[in-house]
Amino acid sequence: MDPLSGLLDHPRARGAFTLRVVMDPPWSVDVRDEAALTLVVVLRGGGRLVAGGATTELRPGDVALVRGPEPYVVEHLTAPRPSPTPSTDAATRPPARPATTAPTSAVIGPDQSCSTPDGTDLHLAMAHGTRTWGNSADGADSLLVATYQGAGEVGRLATEALPRVAHVPAGSGPGTTLVDLLVGEVAADGVGQETVLDRLVDVLLVTTVRAWLSAHPDDAPGWLSAPHDPVVHGALRAIHDRPAEPWTVVALAREVDVSRATFAARFRAQVGSPPMAYLTRWRLTLAADLLTTTDRTLASIATDVGYGSPFALSAAFSQQMGTSPGRYRRQQTQAGQG
Repeated sequence: MDPLSGLLDHPRARGAFTLRVVMDPPWSVDVRDEAALTLVVVLRGGGRLVAGGATTELRPGDVALVRGPEPYVVEHLTAPRPSPTPSTDAATRPPARPATTAPTSAVIGPDQSCSTPDGTDLHLAMAHGTRTWGNSADGADSLLVATYQGAGEVGRLATEALPRVAHVPAGSGPGTTLVDLLVGEVAADGVGQETVLDRLVDVLLVTTVRAWLSAHPDDAPGWLSAPHDPVVHGALRAIHDRPAEPWTVVALAREVDVSRATFAARFRAQVGSPPMAYLTRWRLTLAADLLTTTDRTLASIATDVGYGSPFALSAAFSQQMGTSPGRYRRQQTQAGQG
């Protein structure tokens, strides 16, 4: 499996928060749900997404992928543009609402709570039938929103490969047939509805990521553009296909039939990290996904991802992720149930 296939193979939504948002200007939604990744599709009208100090205008048919968990704002397109604000040390700066001058219609919290800025609950006031929400039953602006709450659902590779906001203009991303099918399912309430919605959201995400990567090859991480170098591409394919193999730099160089020095230099130049560092990262990425998508034991996972014992995997995982495998599994499970 090549790196791109590995990235696109993983998304598995589990009860994704999916709804149609209908708004009449002026409006502004302050999103603080701490989700791993959110898809926003403009169905009618338009909007503007303010995240990470950047502003993205969205027109009908556009899709935006918003990588969390930092807050962002979605507002009506005709709202005055925010003025730039001086940057400060990120380590000392408290989380703040992204700069915007539009009036806030609602604040979305970590548990998908919905309230006014002063805390008044808005769920009933802004509900308009099955999975439809907004300040109007038939507003000028209509958006489809789908949220992957935890990183385990979408895969760490996908979230790390994307920018804060990945914008795919109309006509270059998912076709209207897929979007129309998803919109129809959002409005329905049939048997197995949640499963159908989850799978359609997965397809929408995969097609959107593929479109963005195709349009921005120079902005993609080096490991995704590796096919330009057959030596690096071959090594990455070997690592991804056989993570449990006891790889060394020499063994990987032999795999792609070049010298150790040539391989190490080309790999680092293309991918941005030494081969063994990338191997460790890939193994722990696989381990993280297996911890959150299966109930397998740590010993079983360690064998599959190339660690000789669960203790060795636990030590490497804790050092890289900042938490133990068991605690990580519990945290991701709780996030998925929330």
